[in-house]
Amino acid sequence: MNETTSKERLLKKIRKALLEKRDNPYPNLEEAPLYPPTDEIPEVIFAEELIKVSGNFVFCEDEIHLIENIILLAEEKKWRKIYCWEPQLQDLLKKYEYPYYESDKDFDLAEVGLTLCEALIARTGSILISNANGAGRRLSIYPHVHIVIAYTSQMVMDLKDGFQIIKNKYGSNLPTMVSNITGPSRTADIEKTLVLGAHGPKELFVFLLDDSHI
Repeated sequence: MNETTSKERLLKKIRKALLEKRDNPYPNLEEAPLYPPTDEIPEVIFAEELIKVSGNFVFCEDEIHLIENIILLAEEKKWRKIYCWEPQLQDLLKKYEYPYYESDKDFDLAEVGLTLCEALIARTGSILISNANGAGRRLSIYPHVHIVIAYTSQMVMDLKDGFQIIKNKYGSNLPTMVSNITGPSRTADIEKTLVLGAHGPKELFVFLLDDSHI
């Protein structure tokens, strides 16, 4: 007599389980909160989580404070080729006469990509961006440094809330690309050694501008 193999016994149990109708033992699972409640404000949570993944966070009270911080950082890092393709940001930089590249001329030499974003996800310290903005697909990926200018009104707790902002903004005409950025580009594929900037920027800065009074 042939003995039943372990694989056949397992498949038999699976078939039996599929044929038997059972009530869901966890009917309220999807409604249960995934994270414990917190009294901390989202901006603080975002800053803490962003720093954990090697990102840099700067809070700016107003536009002047924002430009001052960018100038100080650029002088410290000796950045000269800062690219900005989004009209809203270009207007801000022109207002304070800050130099930048508004085309893709010599883009292979770009040091910094300056972009807006769609939303900030406090729980994970992540940034939602899309190709619907003027920066397109390249500016947040190619330069060694990515600077994101965001507003407090774009701060949400969870990813689902960020996607809701995008849906509310674009309706049925959703962007063809939405990316969730969590810290600088990294990999540990080679000998399990962490390397930053492997597939994109090696430095990530988020300048959060307070627009609650606007």
